Amino acid sequence: MPYHSQGQPVHDPKILRAIAHPVRNRILTELTASGSMRAADLARELGIPANQASFHLRQLAKYGLVEEDPDAARDKRDRVWRPTSEHGLTVRLDDLEQQPGGQAASAVFRQNAASWGHAVVDAAYHGPRDPETLRTVNESAVRLTQEEAGQLAEELDAVIAAWTKRTRGRGPERRTYLWFSVLQPYPETLAAEED
Repeated sequence: MPYHSQGQPVHDPKILRAIAHPVRNRILTELTASGSMRAADLARELGIPANQASFHLRQLAKYGLVEEDPDAARDKRDRVWRPTSEHGLTVRLDDLEQQPGGQAASAVFRQNAASWGHAVVDAAYHGPRDPETLRTVNESAVRLTQEEAGQLAEELDAVIAAWTKRTRGRGPERRTYLWFSVLQPYPETLAAEED
């Protein structure tokens, strides 16, 4: 799921637990990248049964993360879904951890995020090589103040948001690419372990 500084704020630990589920997270990601979709289309894209996609969409709707898009429906029986925020979500774990159930929800979220990060990096370095697919890994060190780091994060979010808006849709020549980035001070624990 796209997480941006401009995204819909997550205030409820229950929502944090809901988005920690990998299928729900992937559904939100696909809806953000592609725009409105039916459960059957999501199921085909994710390789899951349609009833499973429908169940997860209803759960996401229960927490206000997706909603029906009646303008995209063919008729009144046609259920088409869209994310409630086109900019993804903003998750501030420190704030959420202060609420009842927040620490447990944060622990689940962090564990899933760490597993996901590992899977992303592993796929980038070891995944199947398709000449029709671009794959890049970038790692850069930049000397920044906290204010400059915030400005850089906002600028990068704006670039990704503009590309998402510009390319949203289901054209047959397009596939969903993942932009995965982390901006933080260089992890001191990693530096200590290398010595």
